Amino acid sequence: MLLETKKEKKMQNNPVEEFNAYREKMNEKLLSDNNKLIKRIFNLDTNAYMEGALDVKTKELLGLVASAVLRCDDCIAYHLQTAHQLGVKKEGIMETLGIATLVGGTIVVPHLRRAYSFWEALEKNNS
Repeated sequence: MLLETKKEKKMQNNPVEEFNAYREKMNEKLLSDNNKLIKRIFNLDTNAYMEGALDVKTKELLGLVASAVLRCDDCIAYHLQTAHQLGVKKEGIMETLGIATLVGGTIVVPHLRRAYSFWEALEKNNS
């Protein structure tokens, strides 16, 4: 039997912390491989979401729609978390996810469920 640390146990019950830990660990591994193309893609992604003609909140909500339509749960979680940090309210997220489901069709509904669950975890972490 493996002994679990308190932090590991807490992460198992917290999808937000679990997502962030995994994402950070894997991003470090990917970037430490020093692949020029991957580093450029990460850089492009970072710069695309900076303030420009569109504000950052709008860009995150657009990213959320695209991620839901493309059915990328990791991407959905990332954009939900960033939108949450930027102060987007639940009503704005639900409207955005509604548009994503309309555009993507009913195949998006399972991702909508997981998105809703992740948003609840974000709200719980913030309370």
